[in-house]
Amino acid sequence: MKPLSILHLAANRWWTGSADPIIHLVSGLRARGHRVLLGLIPGDRFETKAKEAGLDLVEGLRMDGRLGPRALARDVLRLRALIRDEGVELVHTHHSHDHWLAVLTRPKRAQGGRPPVVRTFHNWRAVKRDRLASTLYRRTAAVFAVSRPIESRCRDVGIPPERVFWIPGAVDLTRFTADADPTPIRTEFKLGDAPVVVSVARLATNRGHELLLSGFRLLVRRLPRARLLLVGKGETRSRLEKLVADLELGSHVVFTGYRDADLPSVLAAADCFALMAAGSDESCRAALEAMAAGRPVIARRVGALPETVMHGETGILIDDDQAESVARALETILEDPARRRAMGRAGRATAEERFGAERSVETVERVYQDLR
Repeated sequence: MKPLSILHLAANRWWTGSADPIIHLVSGLRARGHRVLLGLIPGDRFETKAKEAGLDLVEGLRMDGRLGPRALARDVLRLRALIRDEGVELVHTHHSHDHWLAVLTRPKRAQGGRPPVVRTFHNWRAVKRDRLASTLYRRTAAVFAVSRPIESRCRDVGIPPERVFWIPGAVDLTRFTADADPTPIRTEFKLGDAPVVVSVARLATNRGHELLLSGFRLLVRRLPRARLLLVGKGETRSRLEKLVADLELGSHVVFTGYRDADLPSVLAAADCFALMAAGSDESCRAALEAMAAGRPVIARRVGALPETVMHGETGILIDDDQAESVARALETILEDPARRRAMGRAGRATAEERFGAERSVETVERVYQDLR
């Protein structure tokens, strides 16, 4: 298709949730010949990572609703000038604040009409059911859902089905591989040849750490050499550390902190991966990275996990929130090395077949083309 001039807006500053999928999408569109600008909240790791990826960032935007009406007005003027001067043909938004900004500020084009606005919904809660949201959605040309539950929610709130598109999650298949070296991580945390479970998730409320720890406690009674690496940082770390102490798991659970450059090695050190909640981006990137690393995934049926993990083939899906169910799933994997390796191979193959970055980029580009 003819290259387009596209503006992506993301009212986010953190390197979590929507940030990595947005960078994958913008990079993929650029690789296909489109000119893509990215506006985000400056001053944190999202901006740093976007610059490292070589993306073209919009200067002079704040996009932070907490800064008040003056900052909002400046953003409106900046966006109007940017869309006009850069010949932006389509605006792709990712959060409610930037979605409203795009709809309210896009100027008329010289050739008539206004640039269409599209939206990616990264989590179910972002899809609102009220009169104000309905007004916003009527002015939105298309929406993308990163999970099937979000897709259903979009239709339930009245967005016409022909404007709703599902896009699968994406993973960097060159960075996460099945042959990464586990030695540095096993050495750093003195794991030896112990069976290891890894979970990567922000240490925050509603991320399922309590359920995982409760299940792991039961597992340790059966497999006393088992170890659990909790990877991530966040505001609930001290509370979770106290819970680990209360559960008498201090010698079994390691808080690794935030890992970035060596995350492939962390996953390589795992015998299986566990994720009990979807997080702020329901494409569940952490599970996709574990699959790409050739590790079986133990997960609850939340977010995109039911359509990501093939139960019994690439991992085990848990239907409830019972500690015994978690323990039983972990034990099933850890006690059967042959099955564990087979699931890991199947996970890698699935990641290659279904979750390469190109697939979601192609879907988005096809929708763009229909909106021209």
